[in-house]
Amino acid sequence: MVTTRRTQQERRDRAEAALLNAAAELVVQHGVRSLTLARVGERAGYSRGIVTHHFGSKQALIERLARATQTGFVPGLEDLPPGLDRLLRLINGYLGALGDIGLMHRAFLLLWAEAATASELAPIFRERDEAFRRDLRSDVAAGIADGDVRPDAEPDGVAVAIVGQLRGVGMQLLLDPHTVDTARLSHTVTDQWRRALRAS
Repeated sequence: MVTTRRTQQERRDRAEAALLNAAAELVVQHGVRSLTLARVGERAGYSRGIVTHHFGSKQALIERLARATQTGFVPGLEDLPPGLDRLLRLINGYLGALGDIGLMHRAFLLLWAEAATASELAPIFRERDEAFRRDLRSDVAAGIADGDVRPDAEPDGVAVAIVGQLRGVGMQLLLDPHTVDTARLSHTVTDQWRRALRAS
């Protein structure tokens, strides 16, 4: 019987994934203020020293968690060129994904909400939201250039409105999941933006 030894990088990646998962669990169960390197290590089955080795500080851990929780929320967009079709697929995919919201995305929404009052989170989530808005602005601008989006559409305003709507739906889902039918809502909201943006 042949056994394959994991490389050092594989062990490192596995430990980091376990630590991030433990951090997400703590955020979901107790909020970001409960997050300490020692508690994350204990939850993941590692020592605090391992957490410090991987992330260095609580702030660095939160930054890494914020990025990890947003990764791959709407798959399949990377291959699409910027424009109205990509924008509508993003909206539809985002709301559809909320219907099966997992631990990491739940943690992201909770961290995002806490960023309004937690000074250590605010810069991280300002940057994440700006990246999201920048992506949306690019889609609107490309749609205008292609002639698919109304020429009077304002990319900055559209981007702010879409991020607010999507994040707001996510927060409502966390607060009262039974009131949000994400499958139905994804079609309604996507159609709303299609009608609002499409060139005549």
